[in-house]
Amino acid sequence: FLRDGGVGIPFGQRLRIVRHLYRVHLFVPCPHRQEEILTYVRAILSLPRDLPGVLVEAGCFKGGSTAKLSLVAEMVGRRLVVFDSFEGIPANDEPRQWNIFGTNVGFAQGEYRGGLEEVRGNVERYGRIGACSFVRGWFDDTMPGFREPVGAAFVDVDLASSTRTCLRYLYPLLQPGGVLCSHDGHLPLVIEVFEDDAFWQGEVGVPRPPIRGLHRTKVLTVVKEAASPAPAGAAVPAGA
Repeated sequence: FLRDGGVGIPFGQRLRIVRHLYRVHLFVPCPHRQEEILTYVRAILSLPRDLPGVLVEAGCFKGGSTAKLSLVAEMVGRRLVVFDSFEGIPANDEPRQWNIFGTNVGFAQGEYRGGLEEVRGNVERYGRIGACSFVRGWFDDTMPGFREPVGAAFVDVDLASSTRTCLRYLYPLLQPGGVLCSHDGHLPLVIEVFEDDAFWQGEVGVPRPPIRGLHRTKVLTVVKEAASPAPAGAAVPAGA
């Protein structure tokens, strides 16, 4: 990242981001690796400056990733909207599973809990709280009413059911050229969601887009392509 001049910001700012990431990691529990969060940082920095949309984080645990991303949000002049129950993993019946790296994992109700005040406190100490808005509640309750354009979204929710909810409500808001990253690409049940053509077509309302990293990496990346222009002479729907 420090050697990558194509990121679009000067070396001094890249160095500031890296120092910030390591400082947060030192003081706040972060269940991700630095290179994983840098994938999303790169996605944010790659957004065209004239592309509308906020940044979204779905699932923040103790606020470590939020504190890291808030600095980048401030740098690029975008607001970071953080969705979380602040009660941990919801009740679920998803079985334990062997992930693509050969580890058996499961997610119990209440696991990965970080209370709202704890998260806000960590972001105030180690991030940029002024760049953040927090939306408290279960995704099924909070995301349907969210209507803001999204430039980039970072989804770290562990469950296939929560992944479906995030894709169903966030992907339609993602602007053409925007990026959605999932931190759960190592989980077979989540992979099934991303590969499910019927889900994309029937619940998200679009054909399944290209998804980088499937079956290979923990971070999956989807870049939303611009809609193809209508062929010349094609009928335009009334009211369009």
